[in-house]
Amino acid sequence: MVDVKDDMTNNDTESYASVNSADPKNVQELTQYVQSLLQTIQDKFQNMSDQILTRIDEMGSRIDDLEKNIGDLMTQAGVEGPDK
Repeated sequence: MVDVKDDMTNNDTESYASVNSADPKNVQELTQYVQSLLQTIQDKFQNMSDQILTRIDEMGSRIDDLEKNIGDLMTQAGVEGPDK
């Protein structure tokens, strides 16, 4: 499992260095700088959002499997499960 915090720290450093490599000298450069910075933030947010949704889906699948296994164990033990 990838640690998102460590992954972001490494990527943040690289992104900051690339974005901050040349200080803006005029309005056009400042505009491009801000747009680039906002795009980087948006990309990171989208990546994190996708990772969270993937993990939620995985957790849902694991919970479904766990419920099925518990039901199977209860059946094998002769215990009636709760009515749904």
